[in-house]
Amino acid sequence: MSAILSYVERDSVIHKMTGTTKLFFFLFWSIAAMITYDTRVLVGMFLLGCVFFKISKLKWSEISFALIFMFTLMAINIIGIYVFAPEQGVEIYGTRHVLTELFWKYSITTEQLFYMFNFLMKYMAVIPVALLFIMTTNPSEFAASMNKIGISYRVGYAVAIALRYIPDVQRDYREISQAQQARGISLGKEEKTLDRIKNSAAILFPLVLSSIQRIETISNAMELRGFGKHKKRTWIMERPMVKRDYIGITLGAVVMIISITMMFVNGGRYFNPFI
Repeated sequence: MSAILSYVERDSVIHKMTGTTKLFFFLFWSIAAMITYDTRVLVGMFLLGCVFFKISKLKWSEISFALIFMFTLMAINIIGIYVFAPEQGVEIYGTRHVLTELFWKYSITTEQLFYMFNFLMKYMAVIPVALLFIMTTNPSEFAASMNKIGISYRVGYAVAIALRYIPDVQRDYREISQAQQARGISLGKEEKTLDRIKNSAAILFPLVLSSIQRIETISNAMELRGFGKHKKRTWIMERPMVKRDYIGITLGAVVMIISITMMFVNGGRYFNPFI
């Protein structure tokens, strides 16, 4: 079983880009998605993100668990929007086209469906690029890129260690789980919910203790090597930027500019097809 949300090495153009390039691109891309509700921009970003994912040579099976988790969160958000603000789309777009009357204040309107679709597309526009950023960037190179844009190398190193720690936690979880199952502790679907919760504690407690022990070991090792003594440091994974890096940063900036421009064209953040 492969690690979830960890660096995957591939021979692709995106992998060859520097961490600084991918960091800037992700920032530009995220800003573009956050500031707009223009369906045309969001759908275009989603399709472009899928193209980038294809170019990266990553496999869908490598992100399937992350996608299921994210889609679950999106579904909860969409349901929450409708439960607590069933007329939000009507207020935003200024018209009301009822498709089906339900009960009390709840009805299905075209405007509400369109608003929730745009809300969903904001997630869908960012998710492919976010996964690319995490899974195609070496943690050490990411730390170097953060330091290059002015962030303290202490912060960058902490982030790099956290990213490297994800596969270790997953490996420890599998090993502890297999060891406990060998002792007769089952987490299968045949067990009752309460029993599965109690049995999970037999895995989580050792996992927490092993994580604390690893943190202490790393902390002592860094302290013995004098980490943080100097204001600057060099990075073995730092690479100079080349033509493809400038193209990537420019592309991200263009997407952000288009998103901002459409706000002026639409007279706001929302694209209104009902007028």
